[in-house]
Amino acid sequence: MHAWIDGELLAEPEAGVISVTDHGFTVGDGVFEAVKVVEGRPFALDLHLQRLVRSATGLGLDAPDLDVVRRGVAAVLAEQHLPLGRLRITLTAGPAPLGSGRGSHAPTLVVVAVPMGPSPATTSVVTVPWPRNEHSAIAGLKTTSYAENVVALAHAHQHDATEAIFANTAGHLCEGTGSNVFYVVDGELRTPTLASGCLAGVTRGLVLEWCGAREVDEPIAVAQEADEVFLVSTTRDVQPVTRWGARELRVGSITRAAADTWRTREPEHLFPV
Repeated sequence: MHAWIDGELLAEPEAGVISVTDHGFTVGDGVFEAVKVVEGRPFALDLHLQRLVRSATGLGLDAPDLDVVRRGVAAVLAEQHLPLGRLRITLTAGPAPLGSGRGSHAPTLVVVAVPMGPSPATTSVVTVPWPRNEHSAIAGLKTTSYAENVVALAHAHQHDATEAIFANTAGHLCEGTGSNVFYVVDGELRTPTLASGCLAGVTRGLVLEWCGAREVDEPIAVAQEADEVFLVSTTRDVQPVTRWGARELRVGSITRAAADTWRTREPEHLFPV
C-alpha cells in the first residue's frame, strides 16, 4: 500500500498520521471515491472526481482542488506498477471539536493505492430488512458514513451471500452496499432511478450509456423475481447474480452482452494521470 496525505507521500503508509479529532474519524464527516486501476492507469478518473466534488458540496464541504487530488493520485501510482488495483480518495472536514459541529481547520485529503485481485465471476445477494432512506440529507452522496453498509453486509454474509440489497422507504429497489443493481424483466433491462436514493455509480452511468436500460422505480419484489440480475460497481464491473435469497438465477444473454460490452469499451476510459 502507498499513501499520500495533504501533499506528502508517506514513507510508512500505515503509520498514524490522521488527527484523533479529525471529523472523518470521529463522526464520518467526509466523502470518498474508489477508483479501479488497470495496468497502472486509473479508470474513469474524471468521472470519479466529478462525483467527489458533488458529494463534497452536497455534504457542505468545500470542493477539493482537483489538480491537487491528481497530484496525489500520480504520486501513489508512481510508487509501483499495479496491473490491477484500487485507489481510495478520501476528503474529510478535518480536525474539529468532538461532537457533530465542524471546526475551522483545513480539510484532510488522503489518496491510497493498493493491489486488488479480480472479482469473482458471479455473486449471490440477499435482501436486508432495513430500508435506505431516499429522503435522507445524504441520499445519493458517497460519504464515509458507512456503518449501515457494514451491518447490512455482515447480515448478507450470515445468510451465505456476498452482497446485501436494500429497498427504500417506499419498498422500491434501491441498491447494494457498494453496487448498483440491474435486472431483466420480459427481455427489458431495468435499473432504479436516482430518485430511489441509490448512488449515481460511475459504472452504472456507463452501463446505461453503453447498453441502454430503462430507469424505473418499482417494488423490490419485481427485481427479486426477474429473469436476470447483475450488479455493477468500480471493483465488480458487470457481475452476474446467480442467487437472490433462496432463488437461483441463470446468467442470461442480456447479462452476458452487458459484460462483453464492458470488457470491449473499458479501455476508452483508461488514461495516464
